[in-house]
Amino acid sequence: MSADLLPLLSRLSGVRVLCVGDIMLDRYVYGRVSRISPEAPIPVFATDSERLVLGGAGNVARNIIALGGQCDLVTLTGRDSTASQITELADSEGAAFRLFSIADPRRHTPLKTRHIASGQQLFRTDDETAAEPDATTTAALIETALGLLPATQVVILSDYGKGTLSPAICQALIAAARAKGVPLFVDPKGSDYSKYAGAEIVTPNRAELEAASRLPTRTDAEVTHAARSLIAAHGFDAVIATRSEKGMSIIAADAAEHLPTAAIEVYDVSGAGDTVVATLAMARAAGAHLHEAASLANCVAGIVVGKRGTATASLAEIRLALRRHGGFRQDAKILDRKMLADLAHAWRAEGLMIGFTNGCFDVLHAGHVSLLAQARAQCDRLVVGVNSDASVSRLKGPTRPIHHEDLRMFVLSALEAVDAVVLFAEDTPLELIAALRPDVLMKGADYTLDTVVGADIVRAYGGVIKLIPLVPGLSTTGILTHGQHPVSTVRTAAASHA
Repeated sequence: MSADLLPLLSRLSGVRVLCVGDIMLDRYVYGRVSRISPEAPIPVFATDSERLVLGGAGNVARNIIALGGQCDLVTLTGRDSTASQITELADSEGAAFRLFSIADPRRHTPLKTRHIASGQQLFRTDDETAAEPDATTTAALIETALGLLPATQVVILSDYGKGTLSPAICQALIAAARAKGVPLFVDPKGSDYSKYAGAEIVTPNRAELEAASRLPTRTDAEVTHAARSLIAAHGFDAVIATRSEKGMSIIAADAAEHLPTAAIEVYDVSGAGDTVVATLAMARAAGAHLHEAASLANCVAGIVVGKRGTATASLAEIRLALRRHGGFRQDAKILDRKMLADLAHAWRAEGLMIGFTNGCFDVLHAGHVSLLAQARAQCDRLVVGVNSDASVSRLKGPTRPIHHEDLRMFVLSALEAVDAVVLFAEDTPLELIAALRPDVLMKGADYTLDTVVGADIVRAYGGVIKLIPLVPGLSTTGILTHGQHPVSTVRTAAASHA
């Protein structure tokens, strides 16, 4: 996985995907538990808020749209309030998402409600009908899907075992896709893969692969053997198995490759399979070979498992991750303003608090490191604005800066406390602050609340200004003009943020 995949990412734009599968509504209820019920030894959950998200095949569609594609989703629902809420959410995704739902009044549209307190899921309730559809409904699903196939570049079967993908529907779509030369991917469910026979790619997780093959899957060799048993039995071109912390395996009859995980931190694996199959399918439709497609899918999945609940990855987040893994690329956090705007939009969609500070950072010292570490503690993501060389010269004189702007940004990008670095050519970061709209604006305590540039803008939309304590006796000017080297102060500052 490297920056070499960036051109592939750009080719995903406009890819049209036909997704057929089980849509559901994911309902997240957030609240607090502070006491035990007097009626029974159970916690009392006090509700604060809730969030509705498209789940199942709906999350596949969300991932396709986030990657710049277009999705036609054919699914089976009931005629109930859950189906109505799903339609509203689908409409909110815009013209790139078209929902074709076949309604059966006897069914309950799948609704999964998760109750979450202090970041932990306490329990889940499911309301659904999982039976296969009758002959009339099956015929309507097949007719709708086949009618959309001519305009499709790739097909995804997203099976959550809720009834949409009966054996008859799967075989009809697989045969039609093969006849038209359209690649077809399956995100499978259950242990009987005979209904997927003839599909190009199936994407089980490790547990699903073990259940379907009835073979162990602990090691690379065992995963390869299990996958090849399914290929031989069902005529798949390849099996791509997701293996959690062990990454991803790409298995064909005559080749096998095992990719290490790209996840930095695993918070929630919900919907990771949706992300993988969406990315794989789109990449193949865009002309990528299987290794490239899987490498990109591995990267994108590594992003979404670090988020809460079913989630997607924005193009800005993926570009940043690809640059970060592109060899010796500590400068991956260095963004232009357009990239920063896209990334900030993605962060806000997750509910993350964005902080901002700025400076010349000409000779990076312990005082800078202390300030940045303290600033990062005040927010979820820290953006650092850096004065351009011309700007530094106007502010500090013709002998400054000591270090070129590229070097200053490169060093800052290597700091763990810094999430993004952006250059500004103006004398102040006022325009940058107005565009970014940080939740927290921070400067050193040598400023006052009234002298921080952009403070009035941030306060006007409800943001906060914070002044960060400085390490005494340390400044770039002092170091350059007087050779200040207060060793004990430096050691104290370094130890406090180790």
